[in-house]
Amino acid sequence: MSLDGAFLHCAVQEMLDRKLVGARVDKIHQPSRDEIIITLRTFGGAEKTLLSAESMSARVCLTSQAPENPQQPPMFCMLMRKALGGGRLTGISQDGLERIINFDFECTNEIGDICENRIAAEIMGKYSNIILLTKKEGVWRVIDSIKRVTDDISSVRRILPNIVYELPPREERLNLLDCDLSQLGDLLAQSGGRLAKALMGIFEGISPIFARECAYSAARDVDALVSDLDPDRLEKLVFFLKKSREHITRYDGCTMVCDKSGKPKDFCFVPVEQYGAEMVETRFASPSELIDRFFGERAVADRVKQRSGDLLKTIMNIYERISRKVEVQKQELRDCAEKERFRLMGDILSANLYRVEKGMTELTAEDYINGGEITIKLDVRLTPAQNAQKLYTEYKKLDTAEKMLTKLIAQGEKELSYIDSVFDAASRVGSGAGSESAIYEIKQELISTGYIRSAKTERSAKAPKAAPPLRFRSSDGFEILVGRNNLQNDRLTLKTARPEDMWLHTQNIPGSHIIIRAEGSDIPDSTIVEAAQLAATCSKGRSGTKIPVDYTFARYVKKPGGAKPGMVIFVNNRTILVDPSEELYEKSKIN
Repeated sequence: MSLDGAFLHCAVQEMLDRKLVGARVDKIHQPSRDEIIITLRTFGGAEKTLLSAESMSARVCLTSQAPENPQQPPMFCMLMRKALGGGRLTGISQDGLERIINFDFECTNEIGDICENRIAAEIMGKYSNIILLTKKEGVWRVIDSIKRVTDDISSVRRILPNIVYELPPREERLNLLDCDLSQLGDLLAQSGGRLAKALMGIFEGISPIFARECAYSAARDVDALVSDLDPDRLEKLVFFLKKSREHITRYDGCTMVCDKSGKPKDFCFVPVEQYGAEMVETRFASPSELIDRFFGERAVADRVKQRSGDLLKTIMNIYERISRKVEVQKQELRDCAEKERFRLMGDILSANLYRVEKGMTELTAEDYINGGEITIKLDVRLTPAQNAQKLYTEYKKLDTAEKMLTKLIAQGEKELSYIDSVFDAASRVGSGAGSESAIYEIKQELISTGYIRSAKTERSAKAPKAAPPLRFRSSDGFEILVGRNNLQNDRLTLKTARPEDMWLHTQNIPGSHIIIRAEGSDIPDSTIVEAAQLAATCSKGRSGTKIPVDYTFARYVKKPGGAKPGMVIFVNNRTILVDPSEELYEKSKIN
């Protein structure tokens, strides 16, 4: 990974230069399953340190981000608050260029004694971990970790509470910062093969991009072989490595490379020349700022996706439960089709009571409705009149059931349509279209409608600030507002919209309510078309074509009494067919 031990050394040096040692622990948050943010109070103000054990974005750096935190702090977060709350940071260290950063704290335990605690942040890809340690009798013991490692996971190294902390197995390699480079030629000759790969085998804590940059600096070829090194190229390589030491120590050359669309691709602690004109370089004075920028957007998207995953699963379970109930009701309704047969048999038996004799188990009589004959089963324990009444009772029962089932099925299908709209809103949040507050609103919507229960821990938790509607600007300059979920759709349509504003929604397809702000002007057709394209893009039909979108003035949109969130009725509407447009979505969005 690009975040190698050398780049982490730059980040640690920056923390030391920012005088974090001596700072007090002010706050500890765990915004996602594998991330911890520790706010330290220094003489110069508050500094936030991010520790992440995410397999694809593990990192340690200072951060300026303020991610939304869960309603109830996870157990590991509360444990860290108990162990480190109010403690003083006494040291930040790194063993050579290994990807393990230690944060040492002087803390006070439950009985008021001074104790030494440590956070060991291990940045090792899918094996990354954040481990809370305490020093007992001169030995570091595990209090707990953000990822527990049992014998089932690893037979080499366990990470469990109260066991002695052991460092991961370490290969014998050179530390670029203090090694003697005069023997580099001999070491490379012993390795052979590609130069970049050989350098990674010789030096600890360097990433592939740096190893390729070394090869490019020496031989102008990232795929150069060790056998290509003549004395002149070897001298260039040694000079470049010595110069790289200065970059690591001073962290003054941090570089991020992006493709021509601006998407970050890689980064290094030295200027990167190997890509030529294929990539665009961006220089950063702060290694933490680079790390924050490189991983930030992806981490936010992953965090929102992670939090919405459980919600989507819950919604799917609700949908399947209602769907199964509706299918059972439809089968029962099909069974009710036999009701007319019971009424017919009751009429025929009543007309033939004189023919029924004691002990008869059935009566065959003329079917005066359909023609032919019909055989009617009789209960020998009942009189002829009672047998007829039994048939009429069965008819009435099926008739009542048919009426009730028809209503229940219609109600169930409306519920399925509503849950489908909730699922669509949640899936758009999961793909990065919203935030933690949007997820919270969807969950509260399901609680308010009785589909899920509120956990006791959530009832007293502070609700996050509601996310505003998505805002867009049409090519004609009109503001377009888009609801993120059903609760916001209701607020947007019934409270925010003025009577002269235009309201849009996909026809019979779950999606967002759209409002075009008229602001006293006539809304042109081009703006209506763009708003309709946004409505199609922000709906379940976003992967289709020719999506029908209804539009009318907001004054003609009403909410029936007792209707579920997001459900409205409207009149005087027109319909337009449009194709969804992600390009228009990105182009017209107002940040």
